[in-house]
Amino acid sequence: MHTEDTVKRSQEQLEISAILDQVEHWVTGKRTQAQWTLVAILAGGHVLLNDVPGVAKTRLAKVMSLLLGMSFARIQGTPDLLPSEVTGGAIYDPESRSLRFRPGPIFHHIVLFDEINRATPRTQAALLESMEERQVSADGETHATPEPFLVMATENPIEMEGTFPLPEAQLDRFLLSFGLGYPDETEELTLVRRFSHRDSLSEIEALWDRQTILRLIRRTEEVRLDESVLHYLVSIVRETRKDPLIRLGASPRAAVQYARAARAYALIQGRDYVIPDDVQALAEPLLAHRLIIGAEASVGGERAQQVLESLLARIPAPVEIT
Repeated sequence: MHTEDTVKRSQEQLEISAILDQVEHWVTGKRTQAQWTLVAILAGGHVLLNDVPGVAKTRLAKVMSLLLGMSFARIQGTPDLLPSEVTGGAIYDPESRSLRFRPGPIFHHIVLFDEINRATPRTQAALLESMEERQVSADGETHATPEPFLVMATENPIEMEGTFPLPEAQLDRFLLSFGLGYPDETEELTLVRRFSHRDSLSEIEALWDRQTILRLIRRTEEVRLDESVLHYLVSIVRETRKDPLIRLGASPRAAVQYARAARAYALIQGRDYVIPDDVQALAEPLLAHRLIIGAEASVGGERAQQVLESLLARIPAPVEIT
């Protein structure tokens, strides 16, 4: 039985490594961000990409959907975007002479909502309700979103004029938030050499399918989270509510999602158990966007990432895992 488990984990690692290698080929130098995106898929969460234009946010979402064999839709956030243009709505069917539900772009496996903060709060709320409930209600009927289901929303942190920033309660519904950042010189040279003549994503072939993803989601739920590591994880979340530099700490929802994400991250690293390093690796992308830093810390130049680093440094990690 032990040998069977080892073989199974080895096969899973080959499958995961193949995906990450291909993402790194098509989105140069973004292996870490690809890992975090996989964490969100396997943990049943969603991603907020907060970065400047032109650093491959859309490309990452599109490449992931092609490699995973998942349907993809892109929605452009604008002030005149209606909720029904996201979720879908009733249309008249002349054949049956009745109204029928026409699904919107939210009914795809991976949905990229570009510049979510340019959409009105009403449209944002419709999207986030679909994310949370994984369903759309229309005319007394409930329509489930597909499984697996991932929303990747983007924000441009530079151009804030005419935007509707997401309130804290809505930010809390994103499992992870991170940027892609500019490539270093070597990475930028590589991507220019590779894609300056031809860049056709149509060449990408799916390495996974829906059944593969669902199987790995089930495997994620089996990853062991030792009590000592669980206490460590919860201690980090609770400390964000006590830290004098933090005005609003992480919610209990964040703690639950943290545990799910830690299991998914451990599986991606080739283990069937979570270690403290997994918890630490996810602290910034999982917690930073949920925190509101106090005015005193803001004046002093303290950012959420820096406060988290200080917080992690003073919480002892478990040494032994039983």
